[in-house]
Amino acid sequence: LPHIPISVLRVSLNPIYSTILPVILGTTTGLITRTSVSTWYPTLRKPPYEPPRWAFPVAWTYLYATMGYSSHLLTQTYLKSINGFDSSLINDSNLSLKLYFSQLVFNLLWTPIFFGKRNVGLGLIDISILDLNVFYLTYLSKKVNEKAFYLFLPYCAWLSYATYLNAGVWYLNGGKDKL
Repeated sequence: LPHIPISVLRVSLNPIYSTILPVILGTTTGLITRTSVSTWYPTLRKPPYEPPRWAFPVAWTYLYATMGYSSHLLTQTYLKSINGFDSSLINDSNLSLKLYFSQLVFNLLWTPIFFGKRNVGLGLIDISILDLNVFYLTYLSKKVNEKAFYLFLPYCAWLSYATYLNAGVWYLNGGKDKL
């Protein structure tokens, strides 16, 4: 596998940058689409057990921070492995970082797709790809860095719930007619 660019590793190696950057990026996508969240989204039919609106920014801030810190832990393991401390982890730690950055892209795309473009079906495709990515990342991180593994578990749980909500909104608002 090709290795992660050093400029990216520098950001992830710093625990403050790696933690704050995903929070800033996630907050930015939320701010860009906030009008749609307050005007369009309330008009949609929702599945049972939707949380109150205030829960989303609280949950996502926590999740972005922990996923960012997890990238820091994965980067530390990767750099130790390429410096000869544990060469058996080179490929797994390299792949885990690639999965981390690709999941971050899919995660950050979901809000503009779902709320910005109001495309619930494409949002469901995006979040389904995100699920597969994050679940595999979490599985792989168990071998690479156990602390990162435990930090990813709440993300897996919330993503499963968010996927349920997205699928429910899609189904209840005409998606079932497109099957």
